[in-house]
Amino acid sequence: MRPSFAELLPDLFELLVFGLGSAGLSVAGAYIERFALLTIEHGDLGFGAWAVVMGAAVLYFAYLLGTDKFHPKLRDVQSALAQG
Repeated sequence: MRPSFAELLPDLFELLVFGLGSAGLSVAGAYIERFALLTIEHGDLGFGAWAVVMGAAVLYFAYLLGTDKFHPKLRDVQSALAQG
């Protein structure tokens, strides 16, 4: 039996949140990495190195959110829609 839109709404909302979260973290991580490189270029090596580590951590969390949460939820929604 094909699920109705109302039954899929929570899954679609969760998919939207994970997708936007992963995209937002990716943009934030890229901005932090750019800031880190500019800081290093201007001579503040210690603060720039710290910002590189923070940017890498944010990018890693974006990757984890995309692969551990978004992708499996996308497969679940696709399989639910294909059952009809």
